[in-house]
Amino acid sequence: MEVLNFKDCEDVKIEKFPFKGEQRDVVGTSIRWLSRSGDDGTGNPEYGLRYFTIQPGGEIPIHNHFYHQTMYFLSGECECYLYDNKTEKKLKTCVTGPGDFVYIPSIETHGMKNIGKGPVTFLCCIANVYENDD
Repeated sequence: MEVLNFKDCEDVKIEKFPFKGEQRDVVGTSIRWLSRSGDDGTGNPEYGLRYFTIQPGGEIPIHNHFYHQTMYFLSGECECYLYDNKTEKKLKTCVTGPGDFVYIPSIETHGMKNIGKGPVTFLCCIANVYENDD
């Protein structure tokens, strides 16, 4: 058993995030890895719990990934976007606040932006889930 405070975890600024082979700019966003477990074969964890901070006006651009994720919002106001993977057109926009959560299935194309006056903070749980071929 390990007991820590989130402040014990390094706060790392995210500069870029890949989408369709291109590195897209991430603005005003940092991440603290609270836990990690396993290896998906590419150096990424099978499971992870992360603490994100997005500063006012900050954003995470359009992207997707193989893992499933659930984001639980602790503070601030954030617009979350669902995109068409081929055209990159926004298909859906929702606004989140404290107590809201958003589930993103594997490969679903999404992004988000802080639209409030203060920081957005949220916990993000990621997990690779494999279908049984039986």
